[in-house]
Amino acid sequence: MVRIINYKKRQTEEGKEFCVLEISGGIEMVKSKNSNQFYAIVKKAFISSTFDEDTCKALIGTEMSGNVIRQECEPYEYINKDTGEVLMLTHRYQYVPEEVKAQDQFIDDLIKNGVSI
Repeated sequence: MVRIINYKKRQTEEGKEFCVLEISGGIEMVKSKNSNQFYAIVKKAFISSTFDEDTCKALIGTEMSGNVIRQECEPYEYINKDTGEVLMLTHRYQYVPEEVKAQDQFIDDLIKNGVSI
Protein backbone atom coordinates (compact mmCIF):
# COMPACT_ATOMS: atom_id res chain seq x y z
CA MET A 1 0.00 0.00 0.00
CA VAL A 2 1.04 3.58 -0.60
CA ARG A 3 -0.33 6.77 0.88
CA ILE A 4 -0.75 10.16 -0.75
CA ILE A 5 1.23 12.48 1.53
CA ASN A 6 1.36 15.74 -0.42
CA TYR A 7 1.09 17.35 -3.81
CA LYS A 8 3.16 19.81 -5.77
CA LYS A 9 2.40 22.17 -8.62
CA ARG A 10 4.56 21.70 -11.72
CA GLN A 11 4.74 23.37 -15.08
CA THR A 12 4.96 21.84 -18.56
CA GLU A 13 7.48 23.10 -21.10
CA GLU A 14 4.61 25.08 -22.64
CA GLY A 15 3.96 26.81 -19.29
CA LYS A 16 0.75 24.96 -18.38
CA GLU A 17 0.40 24.16 -14.64
CA PHE A 18 -0.52 20.71 -13.37
CA CYS A 19 -0.36 18.86 -10.05
CA VAL A 20 1.62 15.78 -9.09
CA LEU A 21 0.76 13.63 -6.10
CA GLU A 22 3.57 12.76 -3.71
CA ILE A 23 3.19 9.18 -2.48
CA SER A 24 4.97 7.23 0.21
CA GLY A 25 5.45 3.50 0.59
CA GLY A 26 5.66 1.74 3.94
CA ILE A 27 8.61 1.88 6.30
CA GLU A 28 11.55 -0.35 5.38
CA MET A 29 14.67 -1.27 7.30
CA VAL A 30 18.02 -0.94 5.51
CA LYS A 31 21.42 -2.03 6.77
CA SER A 32 24.17 0.59 6.52
CA LYS A 33 27.26 -0.52 4.59
CA ASN A 34 29.44 1.71 6.78
CA SER A 35 28.17 1.13 10.32
CA ASN A 36 26.47 -2.25 9.83
CA GLN A 37 23.48 -0.81 11.75
CA PHE A 38 19.87 -0.74 10.53
CA TYR A 39 18.01 2.46 9.81
CA ALA A 40 14.46 3.18 8.66
CA ILE A 41 13.63 4.57 5.22
CA VAL A 42 10.46 5.40 3.33
CA LYS A 43 10.49 5.34 -0.46
CA LYS A 44 8.68 8.29 -2.08
CA ALA A 45 7.62 8.98 -5.64
CA PHE A 46 5.50 11.44 -7.61
CA ILE A 47 2.52 10.61 -9.84
CA SER A 48 1.28 13.06 -12.46
CA SER A 49 -2.42 13.88 -12.27
CA THR A 50 -5.19 15.80 -13.98
CA PHE A 51 -6.57 16.95 -10.61
CA ASP A 52 -6.93 20.57 -9.57
CA GLU A 53 -5.30 21.83 -6.38
CA ASP A 54 -8.45 21.43 -4.24
CA THR A 55 -8.84 17.79 -5.27
CA CYS A 56 -5.18 17.10 -4.52
CA LYS A 57 -5.54 18.63 -1.03
CA ALA A 58 -8.60 16.43 -0.39
CA LEU A 59 -6.73 13.29 -1.45
CA ILE A 60 -3.92 13.68 1.10
CA GLY A 61 -4.05 10.66 3.42
CA THR A 62 -5.72 8.40 0.84
CA GLU A 63 -4.23 4.91 0.54
CA MET A 64 -3.87 3.06 -2.77
CA SER A 65 -2.78 -0.48 -3.60
CA GLY A 66 0.68 -0.76 -5.07
CA ASN A 67 4.29 -0.12 -4.14
CA VAL A 68 7.09 2.36 -4.62
CA ILE A 69 10.00 0.53 -6.21
CA ARG A 70 13.60 1.39 -7.01
CA GLN A 71 14.06 1.65 -10.78
CA GLU A 72 17.54 1.75 -12.33
CA CYS A 73 18.10 4.60 -14.80
CA GLU A 74 20.83 6.58 -16.56
CA PRO A 75 23.21 8.30 -14.08
CA TYR A 76 22.23 11.82 -13.00
CA GLU A 77 23.41 14.39 -10.44
CA TYR A 78 21.38 14.93 -7.29
CA ILE A 79 22.06 17.78 -4.86
CA ASN A 80 21.23 17.15 -1.21
CA LYS A 81 19.20 20.24 -0.23
CA ASP A 82 20.31 20.01 3.42
CA THR A 83 24.06 19.62 2.92
CA GLY A 84 24.66 20.85 -0.63
CA GLU A 85 26.47 17.56 -1.35
CA VAL A 86 26.37 16.52 -5.03
CA LEU A 87 25.68 12.82 -5.54
CA MET A 88 25.68 10.74 -8.73
CA LEU A 89 22.61 8.47 -8.67
CA THR A 90 21.66 5.62 -10.99
CA HIS A 91 18.11 4.98 -9.71
CA ARG A 92 14.76 6.66 -9.20
CA TYR A 93 11.72 5.63 -7.21
CA GLN A 94 8.59 4.79 -9.16
CA TYR A 95 5.00 3.86 -8.27
CA VAL A 96 3.81 0.46 -9.51
CA PRO A 97 0.10 -0.42 -9.15
CA GLU A 98 -0.59 -3.83 -7.54
CA GLU A 99 -2.16 -5.17 -10.77
CA VAL A 100 1.02 -4.46 -12.76
CA LYS A 101 3.21 -6.05 -10.10
CA ALA A 102 1.05 -9.22 -10.09
CA GLN A 103 1.12 -9.38 -13.90
CA ASP A 104 4.92 -8.98 -13.98
CA GLN A 105 5.29 -11.75 -11.36
CA PHE A 106 3.05 -14.05 -13.42
CA ILE A 107 5.18 -13.45 -16.55
CA ASP A 108 8.42 -13.99 -14.57
CA ASP A 109 7.01 -17.30 -13.23
CA LEU A 110 6.10 -18.45 -16.76
CA ILE A 111 9.59 -17.67 -18.04
CA LYS A 112 11.22 -19.48 -15.09
CA ASN A 113 9.08 -22.54 -15.93
CA GLY A 114 10.27 -22.56 -19.54
CA VAL A 115 7.16 -21.11 -21.18
CA SER A 116 8.03 -18.80 -24.06
CA ILE A 117 5.99 -15.67 -24.48
